[in-house]
Amino acid sequence: MTETAVYAAGGVVWRVVDGKLRVLLIHRTKYRDVTLPKGKVDPGEMLAETAVREIHEETGIRVALGVPVGVSRYRLPSKRIKIVHYWAAEATEAAIRASAFLPNKEIAALEWVSPKKALRILSYPVDTEIMETFVRLVDEGVLRTFPIVALRHAKALSREEWKGKDAARPLSPRGRRQAASIVGPLLAFGVRRIVSSPAVRCVETVKPLSDAIGRRIDTSGLIGQDAWEEGKSDARTVIGDRVRARKPSVLCSHGPVLPDILSELALATGTLRGSYLGSASALDPAAFSVVHMSVDNPGSGIVAIETHIPKD
Repeated sequence: MTETAVYAAGGVVWRVVDGKLRVLLIHRTKYRDVTLPKGKVDPGEMLAETAVREIHEETGIRVALGVPVGVSRYRLPSKRIKIVHYWAAEATEAAIRASAFLPNKEIAALEWVSPKKALRILSYPVDTEIMETFVRLVDEGVLRTFPIVALRHAKALSREEWKGKDAARPLSPRGRRQAASIVGPLLAFGVRRIVSSPAVRCVETVKPLSDAIGRRIDTSGLIGQDAWEEGKSDARTVIGDRVRARKPSVLCSHGPVLPDILSELALATGTLRGSYLGSASALDPAAFSVVHMSVDNPGSGIVAIETHIPKD
């Protein structure tokens, strides 16, 4: 991140009403403008967390993030550059009913409009560009997506520090901090299913997430490093199960196994393999790549891939 820049995040929140797509715009009180929900990153936050928090704070609606729809950059009166990351985010009927939004000193009103009207009434060209990207997703029929997250385990004790079996090697103190720090970002993508290598360092990485969502950790030796080293790993079976389920899930594994996981995700969705897979699988400890796929037609290819790196 650029030190002089101001970072923020938000979303194009959408729903389908009587078969018609609607997006949510906010009318701000102070500025008397029409814009998209967004806000600045809080200390210690990752961008995905910011987007979900700010959408909820400004609209009262809790969402899970879908595909990224762009980044806007513009200069503030202070001369600093503001960089805003946006995601598409579906608002479920339950989330809308649960919203306690009331007009306030920041937000005067919320308005659900067609994407076409949004393009006409948004106050800023940078917002219009984000909406145009969103409309392209709609036109391509890939708005409804689900994520599969490929996660590298957090920082473990070094082999020199650990005298037992490698599979029993636990997280270091830094690794435990990392494991806690990625709970919010993973929740931002609506992750509900957790599959992990049986290695202790992998299970410990996803334990805070498991506790947060009240879901068990399913361990699979098929994505373990021991099996990989023995030539017995089988990422294809695990990926096939998760793609068929079409539910948000996270797979926690090891550096050497991650290229196989990303490659199998490409194969399972009929996506051409390329250098982007190498970038998405070359992860630092506790970093993760979110692979977005179409709910209606997973075989139509990967819609988007994004990589997130913990601050610690």
